[in-house]
Amino acid sequence: MANTFTTANFNEEVLQSDIPVLVDFWASWCMPCKMLSPVIEELAEEADGYKVGKVNVDEEPELARQYNVMSIPTVLVFKGGQVVKQSVGVQPKEALEDMVRMA
Repeated sequence: MANTFTTANFNEEVLQSDIPVLVDFWASWCMPCKMLSPVIEELAEEADGYKVGKVNVDEEPELARQYNVMSIPTVLVFKGGQVVKQSVGVQPKEALEDMVRMA
């Protein structure tokens, strides 16, 4: 299951992570987010050498603002505390895997 990232744990779980972290910015009312959710969960279950988590933009608007998330779903890949890849909209699993593996 994908981790839940919040302002309380984002620094430790994402920014200070020793491995790349794929973060899905989503909302419960967003249909494309619902379409992407099973893909994110699959990636979380299969993650090898990276971490997967989600940020609910309604519950964590300051994180969404901080990373200029204007549309959802937005997937960001963090490495060494920095955003190194970004994708907006529903993406196939393979594309997201490639994003995090190339980070």
